[in-house]
Amino acid sequence: MIERPHVLLSAAVSLDGYLDDTSDTRLVLSNQEDWARVDGLRAASDAILVGANTVRADDPRLLVRSPELVAERVAAGRPGQPVKVTLTRSGSLDPAAQFFTVGDAEKLVYAPPGVVTGVKATVVELVDLRAMLADLHARGVRRLMVEGGGAIHSQFLTEGLADELHLAIAPFFVGDTRAPRFVGPGAFPRGLTLTGTTRLGDIAVLEYHATPEPSEVDILRLREAIALAENCPPRTFRVGAVIAAADGEVISTGFSGDGDPANHAEEAALAKLEPGDPRLAEATMYTSLEPCSSRTSHPRSCTQLILDAGIPRVVFAWREPSVFVDCVGAETLEEAGRRVIEVPALAADVRRANTHIPGVRP
Repeated sequence: MIERPHVLLSAAVSLDGYLDDTSDTRLVLSNQEDWARVDGLRAASDAILVGANTVRADDPRLLVRSPELVAERVAAGRPGQPVKVTLTRSGSLDPAAQFFTVGDAEKLVYAPPGVVTGVKATVVELVDLRAMLADLHARGVRRLMVEGGGAIHSQFLTEGLADELHLAIAPFFVGDTRAPRFVGPGAFPRGLTLTGTTRLGDIAVLEYHATPEPSEVDILRLREAIALAENCPPRTFRVGAVIAAADGEVISTGFSGDGDPANHAEEAALAKLEPGDPRLAEATMYTSLEPCSSRTSHPRSCTQLILDAGIPRVVFAWREPSVFVDCVGAETLEEAGRRVIEVPALAADVRRANTHIPGVRP
């Protein structure tokens, strides 16, 4: 898989999860102690990223403020300031914004081809988050701090690309649904583990790390499996499967009806590999639906095929509903010592693809 920086999301929110209110002045959510904490996070980062909406709305400078912290960076052989990064689809950026005019740090703008002109920054023509992170890593960025706004936080979290989250919670409510929130609607497939709490006056700072499983790669491959179901013939359970090697690279794919009208997705993917392929011993099976545990169309269930192939790990999105049979695929695999990871946050897409099946609701 492509290398990328460690990603830290940082935000200050009200008790009800808002980043700001709807007044003409910026809502103050932090105190001096919290600003000093954020300054330390910036100083420890190689780059700081905000979305174009934040550049337009807040006009941030994105600088390490403490002279001592700047001096420590320089003494360690690093630039005095982290690289500034933004990304935009529209290209609507003011060249006079402080992002571009304040400080001598390198500035990077990621955007579609031809939409950004007139800014004093390096413009990189792409907006895909994974490609952007790979490009930042190639430029020497090993630790990326993401400071918002809400759409950017949501995108990193729904794509499973956040490694840490630091959330400062201010002791009041906003209570206005028109105000910007920390995150918007979406499927958030990675859980978080609380790793630290700090009290700074009346502000509580919560530190989280993303859970190891499902990983960023798991989410990417599972979404690919879900997308494969679009190839299925009508009137069948629409299921897709991806088999990935230990390094995350795809070695086979399949979908219901692939190769044989009676084939299940996992069965179709396995049929494209030689029996005893040594890569299967460390592979992961990604399937949009829990592997079946009994069937009449073929001699072996997908659960049994996975066991016979020696695949040690299975990741799926949706438990098979009790429409035709009571499936116990996940339980059977776990009892056999296989690692089974369910990602229910992505199940809605699988359900929507199968509403033609009687008894299935979106």
